[in-house]
Amino acid sequence: MIDDLWYKNGVIYCLSVGSYMDANGDGVGDFKGLLRRLDYLHGLGITTIWLMPFQTSPGRDDGYDIADYYSVDARYGTLGDFVEFAHGCKQRGIRIIIDLVVNHTSDQHHWFKEARRDKNSPYRDWYVWSDKKPAGAHKGMVFPGVQKSTWTRDKEAGAYYFHRFYDFQPDLNTSNPHVQAEILKIMGFWIQLGVSGFRMDAVPFVIATKGAKVKKPVEQYDMLRAFREFLQWRQGDAIILAEANVLPKTDMEYFGRDADRMHMMFNFHVNQHLFYALASADSRPLAKALKATKPRPATAQWGLFLRNHDELDLGRLTKAQRDTVFRNFGPDKDMQLYDRGIRRRLAPMLGGDRRRLELAYSLMCTLPGTPVIRYGDEIAMGDDLSLPERNCARTPMQWSTEPHGGFTKSNKPACPVIDKGPYGYPHVNVAKQRRDPNSMLNWTERIVRMRKEVPEIGWGDFAIIPVRDPAVFIMRYDWRNNSVLFVHNLDEKPREIAFSVGLPDEAGAHLINLLAEDHSHVDKRGQHRIVLEPYGYRWYRVGGLDYLLKRSDIDGTTARGKKHPG
Repeated sequence: MIDDLWYKNGVIYCLSVGSYMDANGDGVGDFKGLLRRLDYLHGLGITTIWLMPFQTSPGRDDGYDIADYYSVDARYGTLGDFVEFAHGCKQRGIRIIIDLVVNHTSDQHHWFKEARRDKNSPYRDWYVWSDKKPAGAHKGMVFPGVQKSTWTRDKEAGAYYFHRFYDFQPDLNTSNPHVQAEILKIMGFWIQLGVSGFRMDAVPFVIATKGAKVKKPVEQYDMLRAFREFLQWRQGDAIILAEANVLPKTDMEYFGRDADRMHMMFNFHVNQHLFYALASADSRPLAKALKATKPRPATAQWGLFLRNHDELDLGRLTKAQRDTVFRNFGPDKDMQLYDRGIRRRLAPMLGGDRRRLELAYSLMCTLPGTPVIRYGDEIAMGDDLSLPERNCARTPMQWSTEPHGGFTKSNKPACPVIDKGPYGYPHVNVAKQRRDPNSMLNWTERIVRMRKEVPEIGWGDFAIIPVRDPAVFIMRYDWRNNSVLFVHNLDEKPREIAFSVGLPDEAGAHLINLLAEDHSHVDKRGQHRIVLEPYGYRWYRVGGLDYLLKRSDIDGTTARGKKHPG
């Protein structure tokens, strides 16, 4: 059955092995320690763990400079440790997806060493070379202000090599069929060791044509179909979650109009407009972004997120919108990065305001897609702006009030734990919040559980309910003879609103609150009248709590008479 797809109604949790748990006391996390923390994640209700790179690497880009795709970095353990971790996840019903970083390698990878050493090496064409520095070498950098060029001369090779990212990360020539075959082998290797899928890094760059003579890169979308086809034959329910910050008009090129390419994509377009909505208390651009990204195949899914391990990219907003977000969430220059984004964690961006944090997570969990939570955000961890670039938001998990937040017994962690200020581990940690029934951690556990009990969000068709006040955002989902409705107040001031659910007859007469006891019933005019506190939110079931008895076994029509896209 189509609604058995595991990625449609779960919750993904993103973590770095080196930032989550240290078992050996050397200041670097490993899989043995991570295995010991699985019960915590199981209790939180996580269905999938997304692991950032853990393969052998010089570590100059937090592991994204991979030197061996078929290994575990010695700092994190062995392949045997990874298999034990994968087994522990399987026992608890938790799936694993890992980063697939194949746009580039480390310059220490043996492929690149062979390529630079010998012009006649079979690996020479695995990378992109030019005898002369191309004219456009100072354009197209991923990290402007830090990165000076996309072409660097290698003395040993006697030629320039192309690198979309840092100069120690030479781009693979992904148009080469031998490179494509190797990518399939990498996926097959980790699938065999218990992985359920991949978060593919920098997908637009992976599939783009590369070379000194390429003035305007062309995306080779058929490459995505080859990746998908391989996975479906190797393991039928394995997925690829694409990191592709692209315009909505190209979304279907990545999903495939016949649902034969990417299973999931991160919705960067909605993410940026969501932060504008939070900064401006204006939901209208967010509504437009949701409508623009609505088209997708029935088996495809969006990944919805607030913050990730990179900067908050605001490049899709207008200058006025971007300035509004900067002014509210990253006003200081050291809070901004690459002339386009904010490098902070969510809690300090929102001023540590619990009301706004709950509002943001309520929105993320009720927008169409699968929520993706960043490690530490469930306890409202902060950032360390003294650390360079994106490292400020990649500090170790804060477990307790023990030294170094209970992360390590080492006197000097590889990355310093936040130990001072309101976000220091003595104040913000898991152990303390476990004991507080009103903590952010316990609230997150509850909201995760409730999100998993509302499959309409993952599977249903949505409608945005019109209201006169742009600060109030209302969405309704319909699926299999059931409807749910969500109301959010984006403003710091209370609101009283009146609205119609938009369903015929008496279907929308009663709204049952899923998080509290203040249910709503229509007035004589057939409208619901609700008072929302500052940054308030409501999760409602339309009708009553007998929804499971009403749920159809097959996809039918919505209350508006339109067939659901699934």
